[in-house]
Amino acid sequence: MWRLANVRYIGLAASALLAVVAWLGGALPGGDLHSTPISVARGPHGAFILGGWLVGTVVQAYAWWVLRDRIPSARWAMVTAGLWTLPFLVVPPFGSRDVYSYACQGYLYVHGLSPYQNGVGALPCPWIESVSTIWRDTAAPYGPLFVLISGGAVRLGGGSLAAVVVIFRVAAVAGLAAVVLGLPALARRCGVPTGRALWVALAGPLVGAHLIGGPHNDALMIGLVVAGLAVAAAFRHPAARAGAGALLGLAVAVKVTAVVVVPFAVLLVLARPLRLWPAVRAGGLLAGGALAAMAGVTAASGLGFGWIGGMLNTRDLVQFTSPPTAVGMTLTYAGQLVDHGFNAVPVVRVLATALFVVVLAVLCLRAARSDAPVAGALRGAGLAMAATVALAPYFHPWYAMWPLAVMGATTLRTGLVMAVATVSSLLVLPDGGGLARFVKFPGAPLLTVLMLVLLIRYLRRRAEPAPTAPLGVP
Repeated sequence: MWRLANVRYIGLAASALLAVVAWLGGALPGGDLHSTPISVARGPHGAFILGGWLVGTVVQAYAWWVLRDRIPSARWAMVTAGLWTLPFLVVPPFGSRDVYSYACQGYLYVHGLSPYQNGVGALPCPWIESVSTIWRDTAAPYGPLFVLISGGAVRLGGGSLAAVVVIFRVAAVAGLAAVVLGLPALARRCGVPTGRALWVALAGPLVGAHLIGGPHNDALMIGLVVAGLAVAAAFRHPAARAGAGALLGLAVAVKVTAVVVVPFAVLLVLARPLRLWPAVRAGGLLAGGALAAMAGVTAASGLGFGWIGGMLNTRDLVQFTSPPTAVGMTLTYAGQLVDHGFNAVPVVRVLATALFVVVLAVLCLRAARSDAPVAGALRGAGLAMAATVALAPYFHPWYAMWPLAVMGATTLRTGLVMAVATVSSLLVLPDGGGLARFVKFPGAPLLTVLMLVLLIRYLRRRAEPAPTAPLGVP
């Protein structure tokens, strides 16, 4: 316990260090939108900003990693994760400028323009100079619920950017609170220690610094997904099933990628052995709740269904942090040795999308055939989120929390996703500058080789015969 207490407060010190870094060199309004590690290092407090960011992130990530199987209780996990998150409640935006895009999209909506048809530069948004230039002419890729929240934040903020950021941060905290409430129910159904589940989902280096410090709407989406799955797993009443569907529908209305969880939630509520009409009734209640919530929020926004195609608005973002994009970039580098106009990225992305559909179908089939239907469906939901992140055409570090929040409660095999989350937390500078854009080569080839190595190791492990007991041993 003495060692645990030490690690708790060492992690808290790391969070406090990152909070100081956020005040000195975070994604402040009016900051340098084209910063590089060199320009940061040469600026005021540059050495402390880069050193503090690196040390604080690595220390917290290490503590998170080594304690994952040593958590004494769920209460200890919640208190420690809460302490580590606390400093990020009172810092400027950290690691991303997305919150300024949220604010300007809300400003568009409040002033009668659809953020699905206009970029944030369509009006003289008072905070436009803080929005990254690449996103100023891009329509909103978020669902109508989050657009309503953005508009409400702008109205309640009364013209104060600080107040608007605080409101978005409150929404992110509400999402994490939903994770705290819902995750124990998932962990119990899957035989995972509740303390470990809460620790994996809430204490990682992406949670405080990015989900809260960002702040990012991913926290709200994750919270609604976990809440919906928890209600579906814990209650069998028809109203609960419809309510679970509604929560998942609201998650989709924040970010449409949450829709991959809905088929597994339907499988979750089907009674075994399967009978046609009870299955149709139970699954229909959940799916109907999801559709009703999505339709209701869409109608309330008055923006129509243009938000569904909005997820394609970041298709021009080409970063090797997305595995399919990394493969496409690697093939492009090789092809351009012969033809300078060769570009394999679009084709590889299409193939990755087709592969994702196949993977999702296989996961649904496995969940439907599982001997433990509830646990099988929940594990399938976590793996579906992992496949969504792995095969998406673009990747931002905080996306790693999508599968991790569910997988932390549904399986003990979280090492790979935790490793991705740890590395991802080092991919963006405190001011939001992305490091991946500086190392596209050799970054893309190196990631491609790493994926090949992991695939070969996985296939070899699958091909190994199961161990047999020596003769004479029962």
